[in-house]
Amino acid sequence: MEMQNFEKKNARIHDAFLRLKKENPKKLENKLKLSWSNWGFGMEKLSDTAERLAKAEIEYIELHGNHYGKDLGYKAEEVLKILGNHGIKVAGICGMFSKDNDLSSNSGVQRQAAIDYLMRELDFASAVNASYILVVPGAVGRPLAYDDMEFERSVEMLRIVADEFSERKIKAAIEPIRSAEVSIVHTIDDAVKYIKAVNHPGIAHINGDVYHMQSEETHIGEAILRAEKRLVNLHMADSNRCALGNGSMDLDTIIKALYVIGFNDGACFVTPEPLGPGADPYPAMFGKPDNKILDELVMKTSVYLREREKHARELK
Repeated sequence: MEMQNFEKKNARIHDAFLRLKKENPKKLENKLKLSWSNWGFGMEKLSDTAERLAKAEIEYIELHGNHYGKDLGYKAEEVLKILGNHGIKVAGICGMFSKDNDLSSNSGVQRQAAIDYLMRELDFASAVNASYILVVPGAVGRPLAYDDMEFERSVEMLRIVADEFSERKIKAAIEPIRSAEVSIVHTIDDAVKYIKAVNHPGIAHINGDVYHMQSEETHIGEAILRAEKRLVNLHMADSNRCALGNGSMDLDTIIKALYVIGFNDGACFVTPEPLGPGADPYPAMFGKPDNKILDELVMKTSVYLREREKHARELK
């Protein structure tokens, strides 16, 4: 029986993974670095989050970019102390872009707010040794375009802070998001086009998200291969945006594709972000946390991902 199209693509990635393992086994010496994006934990204390991640043997965290004003958000010294007590390091900062701080907005006030927000997050990222800041070219939760100049405005705004990314050696990770949530930049190819338009060495990387990719890409594994070395972080959730193992996401092929592009070397992170289904997940950042549910969510996801990675590494 002939394979389905997606199965053929899976098979090509499987073969590429086995070739890598056979021809260059040293490329598989390092395991994937597991992080966690914490903004979905709502108003939980960072110390509780750090304790939970440590129990699940997660050594990195992607911190909520919560510096919405000069008096708001995490304090670097306190963050480093809390995380250090649990053996956790900062992988990156999850930049949050809404209508209020929209790089592509037709309102100069909102575009300036986006620039100011990025500058505050750059200051914080530098202080906590984050390697990247996630950047969304347009507001999340606004799928309808203002006009046909959004892409150009967003590119122009990001150029204003591009030198700061370079000088601080922090990667700007452009995140494509499904068209149900944003008006521009929905795919890996869109992100590459956007990066080329900015045309600056400080703006050169991509943050993928498998939940958005399953809506916008023809095949998640192939999209990862196209991203190549630009990919520095990959948000993970199962097909229903819940804990890994609770849906039908083809995690094995994703893991193999990541190894093929060398994602297991250097400052690259697999970062679960299981926010649950819904058109606008942003309300989750202000919710009241349920410790029992979150403990189970993190542990189940961590264990399942490591099990599937172990399975891939043992393939012959």
